[in-house]
Amino acid sequence: MLTAIRYEPGVLYLLDQRVLPAETRWLTCTDASAVADAIRAMVVRGAPALSIAAAYGLALAARSGADLDVAAALLTDARPTAVNLRWAVARVRSAPDIEAAAIALHADDVRINRALGAHGAPLLDGGVLTVCNTGALATGGHGTALGMVRSARAFGRDVHVWACETRPWLQGARLTTYECAHDGIPCTLIADGAAASVLASGRVQAVVVGCDRVAWNGDFANKLGTLNLAVLARHYGVPFYVAMPRSSLDLACADGGCIPIEERDPREVAALDAPIYRSGKVSAWNPAFDVTPAGLVTAWVSERGVEQAPFDLR
Repeated sequence: MLTAIRYEPGVLYLLDQRVLPAETRWLTCTDASAVADAIRAMVVRGAPALSIAAAYGLALAARSGADLDVAAALLTDARPTAVNLRWAVARVRSAPDIEAAAIALHADDVRINRALGAHGAPLLDGGVLTVCNTGALATGGHGTALGMVRSARAFGRDVHVWACETRPWLQGARLTTYECAHDGIPCTLIADGAAASVLASGRVQAVVVGCDRVAWNGDFANKLGTLNLAVLARHYGVPFYVAMPRSSLDLACADGGCIPIEERDPREVAALDAPIYRSGKVSAWNPAFDVTPAGLVTAWVSERGVEQAPFDLR
């Protein structure tokens, strides 16, 4: 199984997802500050993987005798949208053995992903359109939305992934295609702007995405471009499924208006920092996520099963 996170007592190893698939490079972290920097810099990404990395970051702080409140704040502030990160830090912070709790959280994430995948597998057959990367690299292992695909394939279903490239970091082009190739999953890469065309062609029987924070009414934040797919799926009559570990729920958030949306450095989308951008004559806007209304979701898939609309996820 592919893995992006390895832990040994006192050392956290993170697969640097900024350079995949061209290069396999592991980053070594020995304190919470280094883990927070890696989270912020997109060395590790994907809401469940962020939660695991942050839990291990707190374990490193505990081993070194660092101030746990300072370390916890540093980790939870590294990226604001994914609620799993805050949930994980709170969970291990309250445990009598923080390191053991972090290891258990990592193992539990793999179990949750496999349960989610098994519940969601019967929903998939034929073409599956997805955005970003929601597989083993974005989690403790197996994956959420891509985990549903893995499980469907294991159950003998003929599933073909259509992967949106997912600009500006190209998680779909670099990471989802990498995972599919590794596991022998049929996969076709498309430009983000080709999503409408592939849905109109009839090649896609389901759209499946992950989520970073879910309000209790069912509105949810996910990688930028998810809202586009939800609107298109509704127009073309294609079911739109959300793979949701229950740790993604924010029960303090009534609707999507409560969800903080991370805005990243505009240079990430500014045509490789082109001269026209540097001149100041053109600006760039770089939200990392968008919010999809609950009314566009066909069903949620979690470790508990499949939940249909209407939604009140409390």
